[in-house]
Amino acid sequence: MASSPAHARMSARHLLRGRRLWLASAAVIGLLSFLLSLLYLGANSNPVGAMHDLPIAVVNADQGSVYAGKQMNLGAQIAERVAGAPQLKGKVGWKQVDRAGAKRLMSQDKAFGALVVPENFSATVLGLAAPGSASPKQPTLEILTNPAAGSFGSNMAEQVNREAAHDASVVLGGQLGRQLAHQAAQAEAAGHRVTAPSAPGRLLLADPIKVVVSQGHHLGDHSGFGLTSFFYTLVLVLGGMLGANVIHMQVDAALGYAAKDLGPFRTAQPVRHLSRTRHFLVGCALMAGVSLVTSALAMAAAVEIIGIDASHLLLLWIFGSCATMAMGCTALALLAVLGTPGPLVSMLVLIGLAIPSAGATIPLQALPSFYRFLAEFEPFRQVLDGVRSILYFGAQLDAGLARAWTMTGAGLALSLLLGLGLTHFYDRRGLHRTAQFEPVAFPAAA
Repeated sequence: MASSPAHARMSARHLLRGRRLWLASAAVIGLLSFLLSLLYLGANSNPVGAMHDLPIAVVNADQGSVYAGKQMNLGAQIAERVAGAPQLKGKVGWKQVDRAGAKRLMSQDKAFGALVVPENFSATVLGLAAPGSASPKQPTLEILTNPAAGSFGSNMAEQVNREAAHDASVVLGGQLGRQLAHQAAQAEAAGHRVTAPSAPGRLLLADPIKVVVSQGHHLGDHSGFGLTSFFYTLVLVLGGMLGANVIHMQVDAALGYAAKDLGPFRTAQPVRHLSRTRHFLVGCALMAGVSLVTSALAMAAAVEIIGIDASHLLLLWIFGSCATMAMGCTALALLAVLGTPGPLVSMLVLIGLAIPSAGATIPLQALPSFYRFLAEFEPFRQVLDGVRSILYFGAQLDAGLARAWTMTGAGLALSLLLGLGLTHFYDRRGLHRTAQFEPVAFPAAA
């Protein structure tokens, strides 16, 4: 007999009075909120203070110049002073290379920028000391940015380079001023007539270097300042994680383990037993096929409709399909092994721990050590490296794509081993998902 409305209301009130329901809900949701707040804000609260070995290239192309009969290479002094700056020790990993090496590092996502001393640097600086010049040429240092490596990291590198260039300029100006004064005193003591530098030259000598900023590795206008790779990766990861939940529910509904609700309509299939191992394998097979479609649709929306800058589209589709499948099989393994807590754990593993340790917005070198440790194996970061290489760095293997393929394959293999191993163990122990009931005899109708 159907329950009366009053009885239904009483049942709801009685349910809400249950302490266990309140405590369980508050514990799970409260712990989740606490962990997410801890993880996300802990990663982003002080990137400058956490900065460790941020890779920046230093290029000394200066050819030197002769002054007062002596060969001088002020560019070498600048490069040495910048690389040895005590306030940046441990915070910046300077890479002293030539211009071609700096371009190569930036094109392989291995440097966030570069500080370049041009070929005529010494000659231009010493020209400030030349007497009688009414409009001396100001020496320059060039800062190359790499927004493809991440706009935040590129901006951090630019700021570091600006400060390093300014400090070097002030020190160099002071050294030149003292050197000129010393040489003038020696000349006067020897009875020689000394012509002082022009007024503009003396003014520039106090802080002689001008900084010029240009883009070291080109990034397209429709690349979201280097963030389209992050959001595309997020689509792939969510497609795998949410797809796993959908597939798991669809298989359960097809087997009669769960009813299918569509608005007010509810249908349920007769229960048919399937081992946990076969259930997991069916889910993974569906995930592999569906991933080909979801990756194609994600790429169609991003490239054809939105119009993001992208090349190597076939590779992008293949890698996206494999990444989505790996994420989905990971989530399916957690569902098969953990049951009801599986979606929460997969969300923590694939999203909660992954996004703050991915190095997508804030570079890994500006994250606390805990997040740098997570980045070594967290799936999101591995997929992001591959997508970033395909979108921004010409799909070079050295730009993170090789590691992305390796780690994605390893993650898929580990997920299959975990899922198959534990579901087989559950099946052997008789821990099936369908309960076995004794048949019940009902009295015949009168």
